Amino acid sequence: MADASGAVEVPGGRSADWSQEAFARRGWPRRFGEGVRAYGLIVAMWLRSTMAYRASFAMAALGNFAATAFDFVTILLMFTHVDRLGGYGLSEIALLYGASGTAFGLADLLMGSMDRLGRRVRDGTLDTLLVRPVPVLAQVAADRFALRRLGRVLQGALVLGYGLATVDVEWTVLKVAVVPLMLLGGAGLFGALFVAGAAFQFVANDASQVQNSFTYGGNALLQYPPSIFAKELVRGVVFVVPLAFVNWLPALYVLGRPLPVGLPGWVAFLSPVVAAGCCLLAGLAWRAGLRAYRSTGS
Repeated sequence: MADASGAVEVPGGRSADWSQEAFARRGWPRRFGEGVRAYGLIVAMWLRSTMAYRASFAMAALGNFAATAFDFVTILLMFTHVDRLGGYGLSEIALLYGASGTAFGLADLLMGSMDRLGRRVRDGTLDTLLVRPVPVLAQVAADRFALRRLGRVLQGALVLGYGLATVDVEWTVLKVAVVPLMLLGGAGLFGALFVAGAAFQFVANDASQVQNSFTYGGNALLQYPPSIFAKELVRGVVFVVPLAFVNWLPALYVLGRPLPVGLPGWVAFLSPVVAAGCCLLAGLAWRAGLRAYRSTGS
């Protein structure tokens, strides 16, 4: 039985404090470990629910794959009329598209539920997450985990595989190493955007479309080479919202092309570092937003 402070009586006369305040007093390594464990348990619950209707899951995943594939079909149609787009051939654009699509698909799979936070803030259901002794971020991210989003990851990976197999590149050890770093950093960057966008919804409750403009919109932007965009936009996605580290900078290094705005070649290896910095900033924004939350009063 729980008292007003949130302490719960357990056998043997001991008590456990299951409040968010008690959870916050634990060391960050323990909090992180418990958050990952809670995320895994919630995801496992949704996976069991999904696999109860396997035919429905297969059709949903296939639909997700087909819907995202139309973006690349559009690019294929462009190349029936032109040989190069912004100085890039089909294989080179496939590399850009596949890298961005795979990285975004992984982030969307793991963190895509964050755009529901505004609805929870608006109707007060976020309060039910605050009384549980696990990080709210883990609960929101894992809520309604949609395995069908694997269709987007698979589609992006197939295009990436095509681009890597057909692009005219003299491969070296460093160029090979850039590819997994690009995918890891790209997924981290998009994940940070999902969290930062959710934190913004603590202030603007119905702002999921603002978040989508940076996540889904950023993915659409990165599917095309930087040479077709204005220099001001390219500078913005390098120095302001560093989306260029998702695929532009690493992929241009692989292709042997000069990096935009005069950046040196070694910058292409910084995607995981930039992603870690963005995740830290997104985490701070999340904490600030959560502390400012005052419920709906209902």
